[in-house]
Amino acid sequence: MLKRSCMTFGAAALLTLTTCLLDAQSPQSVLEQQVRADMNFLASDALQGRGSATRDEHIAAQYAAAVFQEIGLQPGNNGSFIQKAPVELSDRAKQRIEQRYAPADRFETWNAIAILPGTDPKLKSEVILLTAHLDHLGVAKQPVNGDAIYNGADDDASGTTAVLNLARYLAHAKPSKRTVVFAIFGSEELGGFGARAFLAHPPVAITSIVANLEFEMIGRSDLAVPEGTLWLTGFERSTLGPELAKHGAHLVQDPHPKENFFMRSDNYGLALEGIVAHTVSSFGLHTDYHQVTDEITTIDFKHMTTAIASMEAPVEWLINTNWKPAWNPGGKPEKKD
Repeated sequence: MLKRSCMTFGAAALLTLTTCLLDAQSPQSVLEQQVRADMNFLASDALQGRGSATRDEHIAAQYAAAVFQEIGLQPGNNGSFIQKAPVELSDRAKQRIEQRYAPADRFETWNAIAILPGTDPKLKSEVILLTAHLDHLGVAKQPVNGDAIYNGADDDASGTTAVLNLARYLAHAKPSKRTVVFAIFGSEELGGFGARAFLAHPPVAITSIVANLEFEMIGRSDLAVPEGTLWLTGFERSTLGPELAKHGAHLVQDPHPKENFFMRSDNYGLALEGIVAHTVSSFGLHTDYHQVTDEITTIDFKHMTTAIASMEAPVEWLINTNWKPAWNPGGKPEKKD
């Protein structure tokens, strides 16, 4: 039986009833609905594989920006949620792209950036950065078994969806003591152009960023770790992973060290700037990686929803504590001359 407050009539009746029905659902059920909605759009054929520096990447960035605006975050780039940057490809890169992918204009890339301001007089000057990359490979020049779209459901619609839903959660949680920046980068697959644009024109001082968590490929479980577990690239390099684990994060050491995943995502460019930056993942080396078969039908939504939910409380702790992560001896990567 509906609560009396839900028994409304007139023009607002439908909206009130819908709200009450959502309120009656468990947080996990609501989260899964949001995860499915985000994934069904981002990994759909309509977005043509969100090719790096293409109009479809731009559409994905606008979608993320719309979510950020809807939940009341502040724009992260001079009054806009979108940061645009040029993409300059070498002749060799252009030739490789022309050989493998359908023709597309690739002159600029787009990031979606939002800010949740901190409220503590001292801690609001410190920033926790949550990131993912929104692009994938686009459309193949030659179809494979009749399919030419690299949907990139796991890589990295899943990570983008994680950041969007952590943003939704934190926007409605108690006011954050630290400032949180959400950044979803474009053109990671082309060589990290979006992340480089962010570093060149950051919304906050780079030195104010206490930690970065990148989310990449969490759409399926990894049989190399216990069920319900995520792993953190470079876990042993800093104190961040172990401390988050103490506060409930289902994070363990990367079980695939030979793959050098710590250096293969946008977190690495941030780490080279001194930021304690790692990637959260559960990629089990599945054979759909960078294939047209990385489809929405391969996503384990129970795993993915549980994975995102498992990071909510630990991230909320991180944005409200005065504890700071640090590199372990020899853990910080150094720039090469």
